Amino acid sequence: MAVSVKDSKRAPRTEGVAAYMRDVGQRARTAARAVAKASSGEKNSALFALARIIEDDSGAILEANRQDLRAAREQRLEEALQDRLELDPSRIAAMADGVRQVAALPDPVGEMFDLKMRPSGIQVGRMRMPLGVVGIIYESRPNVTADAAALCLKSGNACILRGGSEALQSNQAIAACIQRALRDAGLPADAVQVVGTTDREAVGQMLTMPQFVDVVIPRGGKGLVAFVSEHARVPVIKHLDGNCHVYIDAEADPEKAIAIAVNAKTQRYGTCNTMETLLVDAPIAQRVLPELGRIYSGHGVELRGCERTRKILPQARPAKAEDWDTEFLAPILAVKVVDGLDQAIEHIARHGSQHTDAIVTENYSKVRRFLREVDSASVMINASTRFADGYEYGLGAEIGISTDKFHARGPVGLEGLTSVKWIVLGDGHVR
Repeated sequence: MAVSVKDSKRAPRTEGVAAYMRDVGQRARTAARAVAKASSGEKNSALFALARIIEDDSGAILEANRQDLRAAREQRLEEALQDRLELDPSRIAAMADGVRQVAALPDPVGEMFDLKMRPSGIQVGRMRMPLGVVGIIYESRPNVTADAAALCLKSGNACILRGGSEALQSNQAIAACIQRALRDAGLPADAVQVVGTTDREAVGQMLTMPQFVDVVIPRGGKGLVAFVSEHARVPVIKHLDGNCHVYIDAEADPEKAIAIAVNAKTQRYGTCNTMETLLVDAPIAQRVLPELGRIYSGHGVELRGCERTRKILPQARPAKAEDWDTEFLAPILAVKVVDGLDQAIEHIARHGSQHTDAIVTENYSKVRRFLREVDSASVMINASTRFADGYEYGLGAEIGISTDKFHARGPVGLEGLTSVKWIVLGDGHVR
């Protein structure tokens, strides 16, 4: 039986954080074996119950979130973090809808693929299996609690969730919904455990429990991700920052280019797939930059431009060297006029974070080059970088975005939370 939210808050005081986290890990490991063999119907039953309970308890979740927001404002938490922290009816509805989307997705567990007949007569292929126990460390966004629980459960994993202190009340309210849903579906409550202490030692313990935790996923600021990467003794799925680019080519449709550049920056500022640097090919700069400057000004976006940009947009501040490497997460945009595709690709390679980069052009050859040569987790053609998202990719709620090149890359959904094993099908075959 899982420790209740109230009890889990109390546990570290009486037995110490290290002992508490070991207990959490042991229970997660036991639950993982049960969840790994649960049927699709059992897992979906829990997910549909969770979506319904989130909607039914939206009032309690919103009240808990208001408490967190008041505390965040009193502590003068950064605006970007406050934006990620805040819940409203539409975000709660999206949270419940995301859980239902995950339930509607095909169950990856047990999928057999790449079966090939060998000359010996055996069939060799692979089967998708859960990772086991997934530890997730995140800041601000309370919706991650529901998203992570849904994805881990559907992919047959147990999970240990450790949210930030700034979202404590919100996470507890959502955790209560998850516990009810698991009980209703007859699944072990320990399959999803929300760490009940804000003591930072809990993070250190989770990172050093390979006997209980199979992979850790940090979701939060650069400092959190760097800390996890440095101290983890278990594999990590991560991205450090999202310094995303949009390149407007000389052969771009100006109307498309302007719409994409505006959306990529202003649709939401505090997300990792927001454009932070706009690159504009010199022949089209005079045509698109004045209109973009006018629109950005209306949105209150501060522009920081190179010398060539400032000749067209004198209101732009001079860009500093560090601006090209900065994930602003704010209404600030670096703008650079470049001489063609080669210079744009070189700039992205030097300053980008391998997260998401886009080109706007009508030239197919340039499209092919951009796709091949830009080494990012998501590369986009004539589309806003804001599409780099699990929902938009059809993954349901994403667990995070990875810029690493092994195991999972880009938005991590159900398949990213599974591994594969080789299987051999024979009929008395011997070698």
